[in-house]
Amino acid sequence: MIEIIPAIDIIGGRCVRLSQGDYDRCTTYDAQPVDMVKRYVDAGFGRVHVVDLDGAKASYPRNLATLERMASVDGASIEWGGGIKSEDALRDLFNAGATYAIIGSLAAKNPSLMGEWIKTYGSDKMVLGADVREGKIAVSGWLEDTELTISDLVAKLEPYGLTQAICTEISRDGMFTGAAVGLYEELMAQHPSVIFTASGGIGSMDDIVALDEAGVPRVIVGKALYEGRIALEDMSRYAYPSQHA
Repeated sequence: MIEIIPAIDIIGGRCVRLSQGDYDRCTTYDAQPVDMVKRYVDAGFGRVHVVDLDGAKASYPRNLATLERMASVDGASIEWGGGIKSEDALRDLFNAGATYAIIGSLAAKNPSLMGEWIKTYGSDKMVLGADVREGKIAVSGWLEDTELTISDLVAKLEPYGLTQAICTEISRDGMFTGAAVGLYEELMAQHPSVIFTASGGIGSMDDIVALDEAGVPRVIVGKALYEGRIALEDMSRYAYPSQHA
């Protein structure tokens, strides 16, 4: 059964959502991040996906105080990404309470360093964040395109022990157009030892069911929750107890 991971994007300590990764198409919500974490945990979703959008732009985590408050919620396991470009930043992240670190830009630009971090901190804590636009990985808060495909990058990191990767289809992000099911099926076939998380395009429970039926192990749900297209109660059959987060 697919695991649903609720998402929270943060700018200035507040919950926001972007459309297709565009900072100029940003919606700010009234909900406080820590309150959202409590709500998700209470509903049975202990693993929460958080992106520090300020950090992604600044190349260093910028909302660590917010992370500390979120991580202090009983039963929460926070996977955090955005601006992790150095080992100091990685240590700061774990010291602030993150359970998992999502590494995106650095992994694409310096796979060997990402590999060393996987060896040092463990494959259970290190998650590749690979965001794809027109088949190629985008970095630096989706502001810069590379020539790497996600499969190329996963192949570089598998020898170091990579076991977890989040793949966001940027063109679908925040657009409610459905997930790129075929992309995830292809990735799972090419890299069966890696647990892939689908991200981007989720607009209804039907989209989640389609991924589940395709055998995708995890999916991130963000904007659809904020805007009421999917209710937490509707996702309840996919809830994981917090100790499995």
